[in-house]
Amino acid sequence: MSTLKAHIQKVLDTGDKALGMFVTSGFPDLEATPDLLRAIDAGGADFIELGMPFSDPLAEGIPIQRSSERALAAGVTMKQTLRYAAEFAASSDTPLLLMGYGNPVMRYGISNFFEDARSSGVQGVILPDVLPDPDSPFFRAAAENGVDTVCLVSPTTPKERLERIDELSSGFVYAVSVTGVTGTDKGDAQPILDYLRRIRPSIARNPLLVGFGIRSATDVAAMVAEADGAIVGSALINLVAECWDNPDLSHAQRLERVEAFVRDLKSGTS
Repeated sequence: MSTLKAHIQKVLDTGDKALGMFVTSGFPDLEATPDLLRAIDAGGADFIELGMPFSDPLAEGIPIQRSSERALAAGVTMKQTLRYAAEFAASSDTPLLLMGYGNPVMRYGISNFFEDARSSGVQGVILPDVLPDPDSPFFRAAAENGVDTVCLVSPTTPKERLERIDELSSGFVYAVSVTGVTGTDKGDAQPILDYLRRIRPSIARNPLLVGFGIRSATDVAAMVAEADGAIVGSALINLVAECWDNPDLSHAQRLERVEAFVRDLKSGTS
């Protein structure tokens, strides 16, 4: 069992469900990321996804697109993102994953990326635009370096592909709640719950976590009725932007609001 999967299973064994949080590396500025990671951790996140900014994030809605633009404008690089990961891993046992797109990884060098990810304490990688294929250089390099590869499924994924993705994934399977981009209003929860209930028998090897459009503890509680956990990204990005663009808040107050938000979301997993 992978370290990430074992960590999630440990949470499930307590009768709780897992909470994952996403934040973009280098957003809202280069100095904020380490403190944000610590605040998210202190709030009780069970794992953290650190976004690798990219100029064309096809699966992302406006909040995460803008966070990537802001991070890239600030000068964030892949090496800086890996340094953030290493600094966080040195002080916390909470799993950290990198989430992004194949192009920046290819530019860095696929083998080099996964070697450096492993040495930086990264436990998993999510690349939505990389096809799940065991012969892919991405999957081979991840396996060679002991880095989990988390694959995504959606409401339109056929049963045969669900089973194949479950076989290729390690850590967990990421269920996209709606056919759309991050930050999309998920609308009525019932169709999502029906979808999660339908696909769960096909996800037999991995925990099943759901993301996209989850904004509150109420949303989390609704989604984990049919999943092993929930992932929140755009709502946190919106909060960070709001806090850092408010000159009346001190740095400590901004971090306190982030920590409190995560703690509230975590209450929905119990």
